Amino acid sequence: MADRVAASGTVHWIGAGLSTGSGLARLCDSAPRVRLWHRTEERAAEALGRLGLTGRAEPRAYTLPALTAELAPGDVVVSMLPAPEHTGVLAACVAAGAHFACSSYVSDAVLEQVPQAAKAGLVVLTEAGLDPGIDHLFAHSLVARAREVVGDATAASYAFTSYCGGIPAVPNDFRYRFSWAPAGVLNALRSPARYLEDGVAVTAHRPWEVTRPHVLDGETFEVYPNRDSVPFVEQYGLPAAWQARSFVRGTLRLEGWLRAWESVFEELKGGDDARIAALARELADRYPTTDADRDRVVLAVSLDVRAEEGRSWSGSYLLDLVGDARESAMARCVSRPLALGVRHILDGTLPAGLNRAAETAARSERWLGELAEEGLEFSLRADQ
Repeated sequence: MADRVAASGTVHWIGAGLSTGSGLARLCDSAPRVRLWHRTEERAAEALGRLGLTGRAEPRAYTLPALTAELAPGDVVVSMLPAPEHTGVLAACVAAGAHFACSSYVSDAVLEQVPQAAKAGLVVLTEAGLDPGIDHLFAHSLVARAREVVGDATAASYAFTSYCGGIPAVPNDFRYRFSWAPAGVLNALRSPARYLEDGVAVTAHRPWEVTRPHVLDGETFEVYPNRDSVPFVEQYGLPAAWQARSFVRGTLRLEGWLRAWESVFEELKGGDDARIAALARELADRYPTTDADRDRVVLAVSLDVRAEEGRSWSGSYLLDLVGDARESAMARCVSRPLALGVRHILDGTLPAGLNRAAETAARSERWLGELAEEGLEFSLRADQ
């Protein structure tokens, strides 16, 4: 592997949508040069004005060739584009000797390019937003704390849950507020979910059909599994001597969501891709996000370990934030950890190759401490 390419100090942030927030301002405080790429230069300039960053970052009109023409070795590219577009951006980074960062799950197409990036001494940072991102930090922290008390070799069983959702701060009839593209929300519901229940892998082909109540601080929500939870057992470092009673990563919604979305679910059962795309547009028109709306982000991660002999342990993290007139809660929770990761690319503390928000408990504790110092509020409860 080549030596890690030193960061040049220039950051290219692509996209100024719903998830771009004060994290960009943090980068403007720490990076010598920041460029914001958006659909047009005028739209980029408007976004900078909205974020109070006029004059602190350079607006650019985004196309991949235009970005490629401005890339220099050691630059950092932050992609807030839809996940399928990360592949082309990463390829441009590898060709130019630039580092890459995004908040999305690492895809197979991105993974294919990681060896070449690592060989070139480049950092590829993924899963560094809210979910995935902060949820990983919480999970690694909880598992490390439980291992310290219970012990890796102790026979034990555990229950792990990680639920996250962007919801309206003031409940509406639809019991939801779109904090990302409606098409993405619908297609996520169309994807089967795999998780562990009673120690056995279970697949829910229609995830909403296994929605259940979930109580946090006396408030009842509705939760359902999302994607494939099973690989995260290994990623989070749960000891082999511990057996899973349950392990699920999923989505959180307001109480009453299941009933409010009944007509949507009927469409999802029988609609083809064209119909679902049309439905997404209809829902976007029917339930628009306005400047007067306030969103709420709730992320709850818990781990309960019961040892057959010796000490048991349980703990949980809760992040519960409401957006304000300056910034949505979703934008804050996605952009702040992503910007933190980029700053660690800039200071040289992230190694070349693939990095997720949290690869170790030590990094998790460090990043959680830094996020707390920057005003991102969350709480930890632990019992023995």
